[in-house]
Amino acid sequence: MLHFSLSAHEQALAYLVSAILFIFALKSLTHPASARRGNFYGMIGMVIAVAATLLGQEVTSYGFIIAGVAGGAVIGTILAMRIQMAAMPQLVAALHSFVGLAAVLVAIGTFIITAHPDAVMMGELSAGIVIGAITFTGSVIAFGKLQGLISGSPVKFTGQHALNAAMALATIGFAAHFAMTGSVLSLSLMTLIAFALGVTLIIPIGGADMPVVISMLNSYSGWAAAATGFTLHNNLLIIVGALVGFSGAILSYIMCKGMNRSIINVVFGGFGSGDETDTGAGALAAQRGVKSASVEDVVYWMEDAAKVIIIPGYGMAAAQAQHALKELMELLVARGVDVKFAIHPVAGRMPGHMNVLLAEADIPYERVLEMDEINSEFPTADVALVVGANDVVNPAAEEDKSSPIYGMPILQAGKARQVYFLKRSMRPGYSGVDNLLFYKDNTSLVFGDAKDTIEGMASALKGSGH
Repeated sequence: MLHFSLSAHEQALAYLVSAILFIFALKSLTHPASARRGNFYGMIGMVIAVAATLLGQEVTSYGFIIAGVAGGAVIGTILAMRIQMAAMPQLVAALHSFVGLAAVLVAIGTFIITAHPDAVMMGELSAGIVIGAITFTGSVIAFGKLQGLISGSPVKFTGQHALNAAMALATIGFAAHFAMTGSVLSLSLMTLIAFALGVTLIIPIGGADMPVVISMLNSYSGWAAAATGFTLHNNLLIIVGALVGFSGAILSYIMCKGMNRSIINVVFGGFGSGDETDTGAGALAAQRGVKSASVEDVVYWMEDAAKVIIIPGYGMAAAQAQHALKELMELLVARGVDVKFAIHPVAGRMPGHMNVLLAEADIPYERVLEMDEINSEFPTADVALVVGANDVVNPAAEEDKSSPIYGMPILQAGKARQVYFLKRSMRPGYSGVDNLLFYKDNTSLVFGDAKDTIEGMASALKGSGH
């Protein structure tokens, strides 16, 4: 059987083309208008990279490769067909875990089949195993929190930081010993402790910080891939891993800046609650002096408004209300209302979560504005419609110095003439902090499922005529 293979120079050229396409992909993904093109660049680059690797001279048999690719393709296709856009954050976390586990398995497999690994390779193997193991279990915990399999509340106990520090030092010590001696015992202990460290690092982080955690784990998966690239002497894997690692780290920094928190504060001081209750929402609101409103009240304000700013949050994702919002937007625009969407850097449960959902509903990119762009427009807005967001509009971040979210930049929704909150209950956001905006004179809460409520608004607008 003839086996066509690329020369080393041809493979290097193919890898260079792939790397350039990946860089273009990252650049294009920085804006919703060019994101589709970025995805296309990334897919073409990956096809070239996989083909060049399979046609490399080091590949002599395709049996296991074909089986693995076929199995992965089937699983990936089923997941892609079944997954809801609202569940994208947990899917991303699951994919990060696969990258981490792959790095661990590749490193261990390389150690097993290499007769006389040198000290440099042993160091590479140690790095790949440690980073990959932490990424794997950390991503599994993040997936569990996002999926609701594990409570979104921080899990903390006395001596937690000391335990993490001790485990980190032990991991480094066993990694160094393994790199110098090749001890199987050190390899085993290093791997097991790194797996445990991934759990103890992520379990105390609450739901409010989950977008940063997803970004941080993305960075870890990149470094794990880069370490694997060194192990396999694959230059493209090193380049791609570095791109993912640095981009994830930069995104984590940007998001932390948007929350006015440091990455150290997120990792070691996580807060948030994932528990939820819907009982007695209206009665509880009345007890607290919070005004409630009906769909008709909201429509009365919006149908004669000049400007409406919609603020989406995770509640929109959970209710899958983005398509209903698209219809509401079109009806308002037809009446001459200026409708815009305001996006906070950490809205939702992963970076860009709201942008993706609004793009899925084909809401025009020019109507979707980031916090820095939209905040100056709230004083001129007749209505601010908050759809399932909470912490990102909470004035406690500016007014209450004792609040855990104090100092976090927020969307200035309270400066609009009238604010309407679409909520299922009086439950606070993932930070567990009561929202002071609920008690403002110009704020009313509309209780119920966001999608049903918005569809009711659209129906009422249709019925009211022009």
